[in-house]
Amino acid sequence: MDLAFVIPAYNEEILIGACLTSVVAEVRRSGYNVEIIVVNNASTDRTKEIASSFESVTVVDEMKKGLVHARRAGFDACTAELVANIDADTELPEGWVTTVMTTFEKRPDLVALSGPYIYHDLAWHKRALVRGFYYFAYILYFLNRFVFRVGSMIQGGNFVLRRTAWDSVGGFDTEIAFYGEDTDVAKRLHKVGPVKWTFKLPMYTSGRRLEEEGVFRTAGTYTLNYLWVTFTGKPFTKSYSDIRPD
Repeated sequence: MDLAFVIPAYNEEILIGACLTSVVAEVRRSGYNVEIIVVNNASTDRTKEIASSFESVTVVDEMKKGLVHARRAGFDACTAELVANIDADTELPEGWVTTVMTTFEKRPDLVALSGPYIYHDLAWHKRALVRGFYYFAYILYFLNRFVFRVGSMIQGGNFVLRRTAWDSVGGFDTEIAFYGEDTDVAKRLHKVGPVKWTFKLPMYTSGRRLEEEGVFRTAGTYTLNYLWVTFTGKPFTKSYSDIRPD
């Protein structure tokens, strides 16, 4: 079984280097043969230049701005059966690739795997609040997957799809701008196989959105859209702020 990383990037010159350094190091450590694709999503800064400087990275241009457009372009550009969708402000912890590959090898019926974020640049008390939110989200995940059987849960920027399963449900819905894109993936894949969310697959990421919008507001927005997409099929929030580091 093979693996590819798809990394959408719009004006991420500050963070894309650290992201790719972590991915390349983790791929080398794991020993697996892995594709790494950065989708340059109409960037106007040095994002493409920096990504292209990594020998093992393929850069794909997608001029139609939007997270889902970029994810789809990356998915179409790679050939691997397992497609890891991460973001340009994330960094892989050691063992991430091994956890993904061994989990899918043990579970041939598994169609998607996801885990939580660790906001490495937030103050400790804000990280504690986020951890509490994840425990609450895990309860919703358990109820929706195993009790109500209406869907599952995926963390956008930290999830892996099985290509054949994703193709069977029609691929990415480009009508979704931002919020709810991960829940849409979880809901539709849930219909064709198990979608697993686990604390054993953490991902380091920037807390810039939480710092800008506040932990409670951000958590509330994501929860609302999770429920809205799960039960109506469409996100509640149509617009979003484009937040970039200074």
